[in-house]
Amino acid sequence: MSENSEKTSCSGKREKKQEAEQDAALRSALDKIRHKFIVMSGKGGVGKTSVSVNLAIALAAKGFQVGLMDVDIHGPDVPRMLGLKGMLDLNAEQKLIPMKYSANLSAVSIESLISGKDDAIIWRGPVKNSVIRQFISDVCWGDLDYLIIDSPPGTGDEPLTIAQVIPDANAIIITTPQEVSLADVRKSINFCKTVNMNIFGLIENMSGFHCPHCGTEIDMFGVGGGEKTAEQMDIRFLGRIPFDSNVVGCGDAGTSYQSLYGTSPVTTAFASIAQRIISDSQGLTQ
Repeated sequence: MSENSEKTSCSGKREKKQEAEQDAALRSALDKIRHKFIVMSGKGGVGKTSVSVNLAIALAAKGFQVGLMDVDIHGPDVPRMLGLKGMLDLNAEQKLIPMKYSANLSAVSIESLISGKDDAIIWRGPVKNSVIRQFISDVCWGDLDYLIIDSPPGTGDEPLTIAQVIPDANAIIITTPQEVSLADVRKSINFCKTVNMNIFGLIENMSGFHCPHCGTEIDMFGVGGGEKTAEQMDIRFLGRIPFDSNVVGCGDAGTSYQSLYGTSPVTTAFASIAQRIISDSQGLTQ
């Protein structure tokens, strides 16, 4: 055997060993997480990340241990919406420590691994897939009741990687009542069916607007389209979340909307949907 052939053989063995070790770490980490949910949308602009963040906060507020994994590699917004700053640290075992938002909620995002927060991340699919795998295998998540995965819009590399790496992940699909959004969400539903990912349910976001002055409900983007689509596609409808400009303001400021507006229709809606997730997810492990 030539020297070059021997080096190639040794390199191949090391790569296979590293891959096997990562696979074992993946299985070990996932075994400690009871319920995994990927939050998806067929198109951008439907408030998917806002829903992911507020669902995680609502579940944590009910006493569950929750992890929030941001796999929107090119547009990571979770740390900013949670008001998390700084970089991720390593523990004694050289595992990444998720950033703590509260005693019950922690998060991981690529934004917490790069020093230039406004730098463009120009990666092809294989690199993104590797990072997503590392977000599970190389992160000290510990025992979680729920892992909420915020994915980018569409049906590209990131949700496909989640479908392959976390075979028991369940999809929560976000839409707005508009027909243009509903047309795209049907593609997400068909994506899940194609990759054999269980669709847990659909949420209609920006569903109506409560006037802060007179209390009148205004259908800015329509209402009921998400529920109708869920019924037509035979999937669970989890609920409606009304539009509130304060959600946008709190997300930009990195403050908790639910803490500031505890009795608002939006907070009530998130609490109701979180309870629905808790109740209906019990059957997933039985």
